[in-house]
Amino acid sequence: KCSATSRVYVYEDVIDSFTEKLVKKTEQLVVGPPENRETFVSPLINNDAFHRYQRISQRARADGRILTGGSRVDDTELPDGRYVEPTIVTEIPHEHALACEEHFVPFVTIHPVSGLSEALEKSNDTDYGLCAGFFSEDDSEIDRWFDEIESGMCYVNRSQSATTGALVQAQPFGGWKFSGTTGKFAGGYWYLQQFMREQSRTRVR
Repeated sequence: KCSATSRVYVYEDVIDSFTEKLVKKTEQLVVGPPENRETFVSPLINNDAFHRYQRISQRARADGRILTGGSRVDDTELPDGRYVEPTIVTEIPHEHALACEEHFVPFVTIHPVSGLSEALEKSNDTDYGLCAGFFSEDDSEIDRWFDEIESGMCYVNRSQSATTGALVQAQPFGGWKFSGTTGKFAGGYWYLQQFMREQSRTRVR
């Protein structure tokens, strides 16, 4: 999913407890066919996505540490499909390809930061800028994050989904940098005008 979280920056003082909780929650997610209401992780869309998942999981094992996931789901009760485990990776450098490229598979990297300044710097150090999420109880931090984050869709304290889930027909959707082209969002005030042409008419009688 284009807006799914792929990198997580966590204050170093709480990263261990955060990671432990995230791994526990992730291992409770149901992998299965999309028509089942209890399913949270559906099968990958095609063989290219599946092979990509295998490649990056293999690289994560070599260059970092996989805390959970990284393998195909072998369940004889599941119908045919490319079912894979949602994967959490740590000990990957911020500039590593696994943390910089878009994968479009259930794969996330976790990185420690010393504070908001470092988190903003590293979050913005990317060619992409579709969605970003932030959690804080400090209003000044939230205001600064909104002002400095380089992303189109920005969410604060959205517990049900940190970076994804724009409200269709109620919230414009679009991205910055390579995640967008014109800076005008689908469903926004200026969007329709991109498909129109201006014309200046002069008639002298």
